[in-house]
Amino acid sequence: MDSKETTQLLSIDESYLFCKNFTKREAKNFYYAFLTLPFQQRLAAFSGYAFCRVCDDAVDEPISNDEKIYEISLLKSQLESAKLGIFATPIFQALADTTKTFSVPWEYFETILEGMSMDIHISRYSNFKELKKYCYSVASIVGLICIEVFGYKNPKAKTHAIDLGLGMQLTNILRDLSEDAKMGRIYLPLDEMKQFGYSEKELLSGVINRQFISLMEYQVNRARKYLNSGKLLLQYLPKRSRACPLILLGLYAVILDRIENQNYNVFNNRISLTTLEKGLLAIRLWIQSFLPMKKDPIV
Repeated sequence: MDSKETTQLLSIDESYLFCKNFTKREAKNFYYAFLTLPFQQRLAAFSGYAFCRVCDDAVDEPISNDEKIYEISLLKSQLESAKLGIFATPIFQALADTTKTFSVPWEYFETILEGMSMDIHISRYSNFKELKKYCYSVASIVGLICIEVFGYKNPKAKTHAIDLGLGMQLTNILRDLSEDAKMGRIYLPLDEMKQFGYSEKELLSGVINRQFISLMEYQVNRARKYLNSGKLLLQYLPKRSRACPLILLGLYAVILDRIENQNYNVFNNRISLTTLEKGLLAIRLWIQSFLPMKKDPIV
């Protein structure tokens, strides 16, 4: 994608279409969940995802840290330009329209970039407090962006949006232990690994033993706790916006269940759902989203 700045690359409709196609190509889970949203919210979700994915790709590319730092710096500059109506790519044009339409603070997107930058400089987290700060910056803040788009009135929605992001990011971390280890990254808190008697060397080698299983049980329970809190967000959202987070919650809950069911072996097979499984789950949860919301979590 050409990063040369210009006042306008495409019409706003074409820019949103670019984000839609980008999302469909890169993340079908999110794409089909977004389709359940009303039209304007759907477009906003596509633009938000596209921005997050471009930021994530910038720090995950097989390039040097100096090059990654440059890419993040470039994205920061492009974000600043977008505030002034100068759009480097269709993604920034759509993002600017989204912030204006739904009054999403630009600071949220700056926080995402700061969080992504952490992956360049940090490959270990001493404790959960440090990890939680990272998860907030790359995932919880996305939840806060989403509720601005979805619509809400009760400020309690923010707490559950933050927890939803935490639960999803912690689930991603558990599912992707092997892939992250290959990049030299360990997201499990080091003090908890020590507490359960499981070493960095064992994780990087993909060792599954009693200590690893106990450690993973603890991590899965915490991720599920945050997803359960995230489920309470639904009662604060308009009915028409509920299906999207409900479908994503359902998908992530299934991933946690499958991690447990295969005895926490996330090193040999990546946990995933088939297209048919995703479709059937989405239909069931879409119907459920129109029913009266329970006041307690049901993940």
